[in-house]
Amino acid sequence: MEQQAKYADILGMFDAGRHCLMLESCVLRPRVSETVNFFVTGGSGFVGRRVVEAGTSLGWQCTYQSRSATINLESQFVTSIDGDTDWSSPLTGVDVVVHCAARVHQMTESQSPEDVLASYREVNTLGTLNLARQAAQSGVKRFVFISSIKVNGEKTGKDEAFEPTLADAPTDPYGLSKYEAEIGLREIAEETGMEVVIIRPPLVYGPGVKANFESMMKLMRKGIPLPFGAINNQRSLVYIDNLVSLILTCCEHPNAANRTFLVSDNDDVSTTKLMQQIADSMARPSRLIPIPQSLIEVGAKVLGKSHLSDRLCGNLQLDVTETLNTLSWKPPVSFEKGIQETVSAFLSDK
Repeated sequence: MEQQAKYADILGMFDAGRHCLMLESCVLRPRVSETVNFFVTGGSGFVGRRVVEAGTSLGWQCTYQSRSATINLESQFVTSIDGDTDWSSPLTGVDVVVHCAARVHQMTESQSPEDVLASYREVNTLGTLNLARQAAQSGVKRFVFISSIKVNGEKTGKDEAFEPTLADAPTDPYGLSKYEAEIGLREIAEETGMEVVIIRPPLVYGPGVKANFESMMKLMRKGIPLPFGAINNQRSLVYIDNLVSLILTCCEHPNAANRTFLVSDNDDVSTTKLMQQIADSMARPSRLIPIPQSLIEVGAKVLGKSHLSDRLCGNLQLDVTETLNTLSWKPPVSFEKGIQETVSAFLSDK
């Protein structure tokens, strides 16, 4: 209890703009060491930046990789990540590497499928394995890899959920590049003795989120009637601070070594509920029209937009039971609180 109290004292809350990390409801874990020297790739990105802030708030010694030059003494200027990147300087004296950097955006339409896959592999597969090999050579004890649930697939069936075990290789090029990186990391761990921890998140949301989630918030803010009032699917999401909490746990928890963990808010929601929650957080009516889900799916197919209907209407559920039990961890922030924080930051920036 004394050790847990000490941990709670230094954990506290950290400010990131308008947002605070809310961890008062999390399960406290025992500290393995007083100080962790850790290096974060993608340290100026959506996830990496929060990992740096949260780890630093615990008193950990942190350096991070940035793609742009900076006067911050804690950052390491590395413009590109591929199979030839030299990591010798950033890895000096590091205990744990948290690898958040990845190529995530779609390539241009003019690129062939082969070129798209090659572009993803250059960073997500070759770049990851090169970093891991150099980390092992530098004496790094643990390598935490932020993978993706796309390694498991794009959707789940009714009353089904993805588990940490690997199935067939995914067809999505981004997912395949992460899948191949996971396989290579396990081989490196076996060859070198460096511990590898793999985390597969679903869609990550939070203050500053971009892409489809931001587009959804823009639509809800405009108050445009939308035909999504009767979508009865179930999707797993993860709030940024819940993901960061798990990442930090995996940096030092002894049970995390050489394991793969799925992560979510542990509160799966339908697309309809998600949109309603966003509207409620904006104090606006949702204006969702209850059009039958089957009509939306047929209409999308006719328009050649089946991939969009899959994201809106399909199921994507993660079974995080093993994560909760193995690490004695639970998400510190509720889905409702996470949406409120995300929406508040979105509205304040507009």
